[in-house]
Amino acid sequence: MARRRTQSPPPDDYEERILDIDVVDEMRGSFLEYAYSVIYSRALPDARDGLKPVHRRILYQMHEMGLRPERGYVKCARVVGEVMGKLHPHGDSAIYDALVRMAQPFSMRLPLVDGHGNFGSLGNDDPPAAMRYTECRAAPAAGLMVESIDEDTVDFGPNYDGSEREPAALPSAYPNLLVNGASGIAVGMATNMPPHNLGEVIAAARHLIRHPNADLSTLMRYVPGPDLPTGGQIVGLEGVRDAYETGRGTFRMRATVAVEQVTARRKGLIVTELPFTVGPEKVIGKIKDLVNSKKLQGIADVKDLTDRAHGLRLVIEVKNGFNPEAVLAQLYRLTPMEESFGINNVALVDGQPLTLGLKELLEVYLDHRFEVVRRRSEFRRARRRDRLHLVEGLLVALADIDEVIRIIRASDDAARAKEALIERFGLSGTQTQYILDTPLRRLTRFDRIELEAEREKLTAEIERLTGILESDSELRKVVSSELTEVARKFSTPRRTRLADGEEVELAAVPLEVADDPCRVLLSATGLLARTADGAGSFDPAAKRAKHDVVVSSVTTTTRSEIGAVTSAGRLLRVTVVDLPQLPQGTTSPSLAGGAPLSEFLTLEEDERVVCLTTLDESSPGLALGTEQGVVKRVVPDYPTGKDELPVIALREGDRIVGAAELRTGEEDLVFITSDAQLLRYPASLVRPQGRAAGGMAGVKLGAGARVISFTAVDPAGDAVVFTVAGSTGTLDASGTAKLTPFDQYPRKGRATGGVRCQRFLKGEDHLAFAWAGPAPARAATASGAAAPLPDPDPRRDGSGVPLSRRIAHIAGPVR
Repeated sequence: MARRRTQSPPPDDYEERILDIDVVDEMRGSFLEYAYSVIYSRALPDARDGLKPVHRRILYQMHEMGLRPERGYVKCARVVGEVMGKLHPHGDSAIYDALVRMAQPFSMRLPLVDGHGNFGSLGNDDPPAAMRYTECRAAPAAGLMVESIDEDTVDFGPNYDGSEREPAALPSAYPNLLVNGASGIAVGMATNMPPHNLGEVIAAARHLIRHPNADLSTLMRYVPGPDLPTGGQIVGLEGVRDAYETGRGTFRMRATVAVEQVTARRKGLIVTELPFTVGPEKVIGKIKDLVNSKKLQGIADVKDLTDRAHGLRLVIEVKNGFNPEAVLAQLYRLTPMEESFGINNVALVDGQPLTLGLKELLEVYLDHRFEVVRRRSEFRRARRRDRLHLVEGLLVALADIDEVIRIIRASDDAARAKEALIERFGLSGTQTQYILDTPLRRLTRFDRIELEAEREKLTAEIERLTGILESDSELRKVVSSELTEVARKFSTPRRTRLADGEEVELAAVPLEVADDPCRVLLSATGLLARTADGAGSFDPAAKRAKHDVVVSSVTTTTRSEIGAVTSAGRLLRVTVVDLPQLPQGTTSPSLAGGAPLSEFLTLEEDERVVCLTTLDESSPGLALGTEQGVVKRVVPDYPTGKDELPVIALREGDRIVGAAELRTGEEDLVFITSDAQLLRYPASLVRPQGRAAGGMAGVKLGAGARVISFTAVDPAGDAVVFTVAGSTGTLDASGTAKLTPFDQYPRKGRATGGVRCQRFLKGEDHLAFAWAGPAPARAATASGAAAPLPDPDPRRDGSGVPLSRRIAHIAGPVR
């Protein structure tokens, strides 16, 4: 049992009085009082204006302070002090936190406070600055909340100490509770309401005005789901419908992500929108924890590139060999990039907490708005009637102004003048006093015209307001038209995409890229890429594109390695999965989507890649030709664990001019020299050697000549020889070119001089460019643009024809 001691009487008259009270009853009563105070005065919003007391007091006090959108900013500390001192008997931190939230565009779908300074960041990763640093003023939407509050539209009550008056609810020209949502935890109950699109909510409200018996399905045609300030997408609309029907439901929020090529070697997941209340720092921290604990695979790096110009941009780099779609599915499952939102539409209706569905929320708001417009119309009609009463009195006085002046002059004082005017003209006391207070300069003929026009205007307005008050349909039309105007001025496009669960479920793809067949391509301009598969060939009739001259290709698998043979006699390993993949269904070998060699290999100055090769030791091996006429077949021996291997011991000053991977061992090796000699002989005449060997004599060079082209050609297929003559050792625009069938050149023995492949014209003394390979050939300029070739010339040693465009690269079809 608990004992309560009453207030003691004076000591001389002291008599002890003790009341025995059951402790259960005392605790129950005290707890209920506390719970009611929290529910009604702190945690739950009012269903009429969608505001908690602290938010309502902030907006009302800013209105009283004149902090309108067209005025200057003031310190937030000043607003907080005014609210705390006059209306809100709680701590300044609670008031400032509420003010900050109303200024955050990522928290409110239609912000009510225009903030200036640091008001925090998404997910509260960066807290707002102290209120002594930040500034604020009312946002345009706040004006709609307090519009016509001075026209007796809402009830006012005393503040905490009775020294001030505060509104019980704001007029609220739009359904703020649905538009901006609310969240709060009371005693034994909580509310959690998502924001919605202003235009959609107003459209539903206007439909409900016209059709009060509309069902939920009809309203959901206008409000299909929440519209979150941070965008993203909502998955699972069944939970949304449950919430709109019963007031409770759950849906999933998912980040907006795109797969892009973030570097030449890696793809990445670009996050541009996150779930509501989730910040990038939270996502980054969770990803790092999961990666460190080995629970998340395939993540190479995470970068936050968010800025004011481009907004949220979170770049998640995916390791090579992993499917970005599968990694994204892991991120949705394990990180805050997908979160659940539990809708709990609890709000105060007539002071009682109720759980409301969509229709009930709209009905409560509309009932409030009808009452606001009705009371506003009554207030305005009363004001206009009072004014009309005065105008009519003035008109009576103006009709006989001389008599009015005579009476006033004949009176001893104002009281006697007032009595005389009332008796003479039958005016009321208010009219008479107004006439006496009116300066004589206003009682002119021109003012009479103005007063008659004002009387007509006031009469029309009174009739209009009376029509609104006496007709429910007119009242509804006014509310509907005002909502339409609000939507016209403040409505914005939907930010959140709505999707059924099945629509956005990611395909079941393996986490790691499968070791499927593919082909790696090297373009003449130094771009590397891989195809989706290793079968088939590119369409030779496909439209030509830039970078489509493929000088080397090799068939391999996605998770293997290949070699790149350089002019310095080195073989460098390349991981295939690191290479960018060309789109599926490619019919033209354009490598415009490829990546430069420099992204994968480190080359010395003047060193270039001459061909690609597999590292399969069962292949016939490589064939190499050097500038000084050396030929070599390399025994395929490529030990693992070494990123760089020698393939030939070059003489001083020598370099590899061409290399080719032999596929059958029956190919012909072709040397073309700068003095227009072509030597062709079977690859079988060259004995395979180890990687450290220096090769053997391949072609006999004339005085001052050098090898400018070395290739391997399959004699069983169609092939051509292309040569360009010039007056210097480099390609010249004035040079002549010749395209000749390969079968016009006979086979000779190894290390011989070969046969002439082009006759020089006057002024020509060198071959500037040459190539032999399969037909049809593709040519390109130095920039990679397609270039035409001359018509075939059957003469083995004929002269060339002028070129229309300078040719820097040529290669055969990709097979």
